[in-house]
Formats: sequence, C-alpha cells, structure tokens
Amino acid sequence: MPDVTETKTEAAVDAVAAPSAADGKSKDKPRSLWGDAWFDLRHRPMFWISSILLLLLLVVAAFPGLFTGADPRDGDLTNHFLTKPELGHFFQADWFGYDGQGRSIYARVIYGTRASILVGVGVTAAVTLVGGLLGMLAGYFGGWLDSVISRVTDIFFGIPFLLGAMVVLNAFTERKVYVVILALAFLGWTSICRVMRASVITAKQADYVTAARALGAGTSRILFRHVLPNALAPTIVVATIALGGYISAEATLSFLGLGLADPTISWGIDIAEGSKAIRDNPHALLFPAGMLSLTVFAFIMLGDAVRDALDPKLR
Repeated sequence: MPDVTETKTEAAVDAVAAPSAADGKSKDKPRSLWGDAWFDLRHRPMFWISSILLLLLLVVAAFPGLFTGADPRDGDLTNHFLTKPELGHFFQADWFGYDGQGRSIYARVIYGTRASILVGVGVTAAVTLVGGLLGMLAGYFGGWLDSVISRVTDIFFGIPFLLGAMVVLNAFTERKVYVVILALAFLGWTSICRVMRASVITAKQADYVTAARALGAGTSRILFRHVLPNALAPTIVVATIALGGYISAEATLSFLGLGLADPTISWGIDIAEGSKAIRDNPHALLFPAGMLSLTVFAFIMLGDAVRDALDPKLR
C-alpha cells in the first residue's frame, strides 16, 4: 500500500506550487523596445488624433471618387468663375467654391491629396533605404569607407535643399510624380544617413554584438539581426517627421512652377493659382493651403508621438 504520509506531502506541495505557477503566468512578460513603445503610444491622444487624420488622408488619396463626384479638371468659366463657397453644401462641387478657371476647389483638394501623399511617402521610403544603408555601412565598418561616405554626405549637406531641387527639376521637361520623388530623394538622404551612422556606432559596441561576434556570427547576421533592429528607432523618428517636410517641399516647388505641373493635380499648383486672386477671392487660396497645413501638421504630430515613445528619457 502507498504511504499515506508521502501522498499527503506531495499533494501539499502541488497545492502550494499551483498558485505560484498561476501567478507566474499572470505576470506580464518583459516588453521589448517596440512593445514598450506601442504600449506608450496607445495612451497618447496625440498619436490617435494624428493616426486618424492620416488614415483618412490615405483613404482620400486612394479612393477620391468616394468623396466627390465632380471632375477636378472640368472648368466652366461662364457659370462658375471664382464663385464664392457654399459652406452649407457639404461634399458638393461648390462646397469650397470655384477657382479662376471655373473648376471645383473641393474636387481639386480631394484629388490633390494623392500626389502629395505619393511624393511624401515615396521620398521618405527612398531616403530611408539609401541613407539608412549608407549610414549602416559607414557606422559598422568605419575606416576608409566611413571617411568616403561622410565626405560625400558633407558635400550634399552643403547644397541648399530647395535650391538644389529647383536646379535638378529644371533639367526635366516633363515633371511627373516620380521625377519629383527622385529629385527630392537625391538631396534628402543625408540626414537619415547621419542618424543611422551614429546609432550603428553606438549599437555595435554593445555586449550582445560582442558576444555574437565571439560565437562566430557572420557580418550580415550581426548587421541585420543584432545591430539594425537596435539602431532603427531614431531613423524611424526622423523619417516620420521629415515626411511632412517633403510634402511641404513638393508644394513649394509646385507653387514656384518647378514641381508638379498640369495635368497633375497638386495643392501647390492650386495655391499658386489662388494667390492671383487672394484679395477678392481668398477662398481659392485658403482651402488648398489649409489642407496642406493639416497634412503636414498630422505627420509632425505623429513623429513627435513616436519620438517620445521610443526615447525613454523624454517620458
């Protein structure tokens, strides 16, 4: 027969151990940097406000026909030349009034979202890819490669951004969206490169990188599995904030007549057109300018929220 005393002892141990195991499961596991950042972002109203605005802008850019049935290129000088806004006609062609060529300002504001978002996202993706790769190589390998990349970066830093973009774009007879993206990316990768270089220099000196190297991990594995994930946070912050700046730069170039051109619909083109009638018909300028300001503001708010979440010192 089994020992009754031994059986009772094992049962008591199990009874004591069971709550401990349950308590251990209920405790939160340690969060990573990205998990901790997401937990912090969820409690920031600024993050949700900017995210909702940007989500709405993305939907407008992808499906402009859902928000207006008017043709943004259809002008009627006879009936609608600089007609005042009808603010009570929500989502109608005359909601924001008409511009100097009789075109619906509301329709052009809606359809102009696509070009601005494409330029902003396209330039940001290009500069993050090129600048991030060059900065990672310069920061990790150092030596002559770091010197060459740093000197090239200094040369590009010496070129005024807008002035350089004007010179580059002036060389093209047809300035479409992809041309503007390439011109702005050609001059805008330097900031990302410097930020990534500094982050990689800091990350490669960490103990986990030294341990990975001692265990025989290859260069590519160390770079992409250990260094890059821990050096990416500052780059994401800079890229998010800069995205709004690239949208503003595209509008500035289009306003000056060196960016996007007809038949492409752009807020910068409409702002330039509206500025000619600003004294008597300010609505032709204010609505596209207000949409541009709102978009840039949303991206800057998102960048600030991401920066605060990824930098523990700012909490």
